[in-house]
Amino acid sequence: MAEMQTPAIHIQGLRKRYGHGDTAVDALKDVNMRVAPGEVVGLIGPSGSGKSTLLKCLGAVIEPTAGRMELGGRNIYDGGWQIPDLRALRRDSIGFVFQAPYLIPFLDVTDNVALLPMLAGRPNAEARQRALELLQALDVGHRAKAQPSALSGGEQQRVSIARALVNRPPVILADEPTAPLDSERALAVVRILNQMATQFSTAIIVVTHDEKIIPTFKRIYQIRDGRTVEEAGEGRAV
Repeated sequence: MAEMQTPAIHIQGLRKRYGHGDTAVDALKDVNMRVAPGEVVGLIGPSGSGKSTLLKCLGAVIEPTAGRMELGGRNIYDGGWQIPDLRALRRDSIGFVFQAPYLIPFLDVTDNVALLPMLAGRPNAEARQRALELLQALDVGHRAKAQPSALSGGEQQRVSIARALVNRPPVILADEPTAPLDSERALAVVRILNQMATQFSTAIIVVTHDEKIIPTFKRIYQIRDGRTVEEAGEGRAV
């Protein structure tokens, strides 16, 4: 693996244990990972291998048991949380894309994307302008005033990607983002993620079982028995 001067994601010896004593389960045993700014990597492995647990640790949703995590050059965990406000960390430094878009049904597309910067204290006009710019970049600007229920599945996923990018986080965590989509739309989402990673220097981890998109990754981390194994991907153009 090529050395990276300042990785956007750097994980060393990460462990997560659930429970205590004889009933304890080690979901993560020794996870190590480096992802550069502007890089999209795949995270694969069988069900129960620890992929979701790793994403929850990286997203500051659950606390690891041991190890070290850096996001965007900041030490966020080192045997304990190093950031006092985890909610602000999730809001400002981590974008999330899920299998379901989870758009707010009573807000239009623009306000769904603008809500996060508004909550971060940005003026409403500035937040909406940033949202509109991203929607245009993702080819859904013409749907800016539509309600989520009026969008196709592919359009909803593009809006969710815009929402993940709107606060310009150094890291995006995508959990099965193409699972409900057909091949054409799935590859379109991967193409968009790669474009956005390059444009905004964002590091993106994509958890997937989707055989349609796995050949597109240049690097893949596979979790086996709670440990990561790095593999070279095909890097097939999309």
